[in-house]
Amino acid sequence: MARALMFQGTGSSVGKSVLVAGLARALSRRGLRVRPFKPQNMSNNAAVTADGGEIGRAQALQALACGIAPSVHMNPVLLKPQSATGAQLVVGGRARGTARARDYQAMKPALMPEILASFGALAREADVVLVEGAGSASEVNLRAGDIANMGFAQAADVDVVLIGDIDRGGVIASLVGTQAVLDPADADRIKGFIVNRMRGDPSLFATGMSAIAAHTGWRPLGLVPYLTRVEALPAEDAADLAAGGDASGALRIAVPHLPMIANFDDLDPLRAEAALSVGIVPRGRPLPVCDLIILPGSKATISDLSVLRQEGWDTDIRAHVRRGGRVLGICGGYQMLGRTIADPEGVEGPQGEVEALGLLDVRTVLTRRKRLSEVAGVLLPEGASLSGYEIHVGRTDGPDRTRPFARTGSGPDGAVSADGRVWGTYLHGIFRTGAARAALLARLGTARISPRDHGHLVDDALNALADHLEAHVDIEALLALARPVAGLSGAP
Repeated sequence: MARALMFQGTGSSVGKSVLVAGLARALSRRGLRVRPFKPQNMSNNAAVTADGGEIGRAQALQALACGIAPSVHMNPVLLKPQSATGAQLVVGGRARGTARARDYQAMKPALMPEILASFGALAREADVVLVEGAGSASEVNLRAGDIANMGFAQAADVDVVLIGDIDRGGVIASLVGTQAVLDPADADRIKGFIVNRMRGDPSLFATGMSAIAAHTGWRPLGLVPYLTRVEALPAEDAADLAAGGDASGALRIAVPHLPMIANFDDLDPLRAEAALSVGIVPRGRPLPVCDLIILPGSKATISDLSVLRQEGWDTDIRAHVRRGGRVLGICGGYQMLGRTIADPEGVEGPQGEVEALGLLDVRTVLTRRKRLSEVAGVLLPEGASLSGYEIHVGRTDGPDRTRPFARTGSGPDGAVSADGRVWGTYLHGIFRTGAARAALLARLGTARISPRDHGHLVDDALNALADHLEAHVDIEALLALARPVAGLSGAP
C-alpha cells in the first residue's frame, strides 16, 4: 500500500517544489516508486504531458527526479494567471474556461473529487506519494473550501511537514505563528518541520530549531543549508526571475520582463552559458544595447503587447533591428512580432484586433483551441536537431512563413524575416538541445557554447540536491511519518 506525506510552507517561494524534487530523487535512488502530487498550482510556467495535457513545470521537474514521465494526475488543477484578478482554469490537463479570483473560491469544493481521483490514481502505482501544498498553510482566510493545503490534507487523510525559509528572516515566528493561527484540527496534521536555505554556520541556529520544537511540539526534521546548484533547476514563479544578469558574457541577450510572461524556463539554458550575458529587463528601464532580444512566451499576448508599447520597448526593438541586431520571438513573443493579432472570440479579453510590431510579415488569429504537443525536429537552415513542445492558442500565417524557423514532424514552424534578422517560433524548449543552441547562437558570432543538452545539467543538479538532503534531512523520519493511503476510490 502506498504511503503519502504532504509538504506545506509558511509562505510562497520557501522552497517546497525544490525540496520535494530533491526528496523524490533521493527516495527513487533507494528503489522506491515515488510520485509527486500538487492538488492545485498557480503558474504560467507549464509543461506538456505525453497524453497532450498540461501541468505545472515544478511537477514535471519532480517527475524527472523520479525518473518517470509527467502525468496530468500530478497536478490536477492548474491556474494560469491572465490578469491581476483572473486566471485560466486547467483541470485534468485541459483548459476549462477562466475564472476571477473571487468566483474561483466558490468553485473549489466541486473540484475536490477530481483532485482525490488523481491522487488515488498515483497512489495505486506508487510506494510513496510526495504531496506539495501551495502558498502558505496559514492563509486561514481561504480555509473554507480549500483544496491546496489543509483542506486536501484532511480530505485525503495525510499528515504534513511544514517548511520555513530562514533566508527571508523571521523563520521562528513564521513557523510558530502558523501553528497559532491554524484551527487545532489542522495544526494537529503537522508532525514536523524543516528550515530551508540556511546561509552561514548551521550551528548558529541550533537553539532556533530547539525553540521552534519547544513552542510547537513538532519534530525538527532538518536544517538545510543553501545549495547554489539548485539555481540550475527551472523556477516556477516569474518573481524568481532576477533583473539584470551576468555581464561577464561576451554575447549580450536582453529579455523584457512582461507581466504575463510564460514558460520562462526557455531562458535557463542560456543563463547557464558562461559566454552569454542574459539580462531580464524590468519595467521602467529601456532595453539595453545587445546582440539579441528575446520576446518570451505570454499568457496574455495582447495585454503584454500593450505594456511593451507603454514601456517604449517597441521603439527600442525597432532601433535594435535598424542597428543590425537580431530578435527572437517565442510563442506569444512570435505573435507580437507579426503585423496584427486578432481575437474574434474574446479568448484573452474583449473581441477585436490590434496592430503588432510588424517585424514579421505574418498575422495571428487567436482561437479557443489550445495546441499541446511535444515536438522534435531541426533548426533551419543549419539542420541542427532540436526538441521542445508547443503550448499555445492561435494560428499564425503570412508570407514570412515561407521561410520557416524550424521543421518538425508535423511540418514547418515559425517564420523568418526577409533579411534573416527576425525569427519567430511556437516551439518552447529550443535551447535545451545543445546542437540547436550552439547553431542558433553561432549566427550571433559565438562558438563558445556547451554542446551538452541542458537536461544533463538539470539531472546533475537533482543528484547534487538529493545528496545534500541525505546529509541534512532525517529522511528515515520522513518515511516513518508518511501515512498509508486508504479509502480513496474513483479511477479518473
